[in-house]
Amino acid sequence: MIFDSHAHYDDRAFDNDREKLLGSLKEQGIGRVVNIGCSLESTKRTMELAERCPFIYGTAGVHPSETGELTEENFGELEKALSHPKAVAVGEIGLDYHWDEPERPVQKKWFERQLFLAREKGMPVVFHSRDAAWDTMEMVKDAGGVELSAVMHCFSYGVELAREYLSMGYYLGIGGVLTFANGRRLKEVVSYMPMEQLLLETDCPYLAPHPFRGKRNSSLNLPYIVRAIAQLKGISEEEVERITWENACRFYRLSPEERG
Repeated sequence: MIFDSHAHYDDRAFDNDREKLLGSLKEQGIGRVVNIGCSLESTKRTMELAERCPFIYGTAGVHPSETGELTEENFGELEKALSHPKAVAVGEIGLDYHWDEPERPVQKKWFERQLFLAREKGMPVVFHSRDAAWDTMEMVKDAGGVELSAVMHCFSYGVELAREYLSMGYYLGIGGVLTFANGRRLKEVVSYMPMEQLLLETDCPYLAPHPFRGKRNSSLNLPYIVRAIAQLKGISEEEVERITWENACRFYRLSPEERG
């Protein structure tokens, strides 16, 4: 069975066939999915989705590009969401300088607040970092670094930074980019890193693997990523599935025996 550690099934891209698609995952070998909150509204939708689907769990968090919506008045909604019985982590949170909106001080303020919320709750963290490598690293270390249990979602940096995060005990989320012709840097990271710190993810509906690049992604495409990892690591696809299942269960603090 395959564990999709990072998906966005609450996204409007799935509005026309969400229930049908989710209903097909189990028979196609997808045993568990963690749906990721990226705004106050998507966190709410995520928890509703987790309530309806036994094999789906959720996170609560506000993506850096959405932090402009946060205020002292509504920040408590995140804390409330984390008390949901199927909430398994804080995220996705971090810094995104690709579009540089909202302004960096706003992103940093709410990144720090959510980091400390994770520490208060004693929960794992799902990080988002785009074009903000060293600022992210600095803030993570200032927040306690090795004391946090975390995954660097959609890891997009090189081996040097991967080494830093792996040495802190963090996981790296690996998805469709690994199959791209221009994914050489990520291939180098996967070749270098230990399997025990690798999580499979789709980030669906985004980042569909080759040969579906540019189309809507879903957990059904994870076997393409499994195959790419198996080839790079010189192990079987079954071994990749087994190890990454155990890794995701360990990270999200779920029993590996509970296949539903």
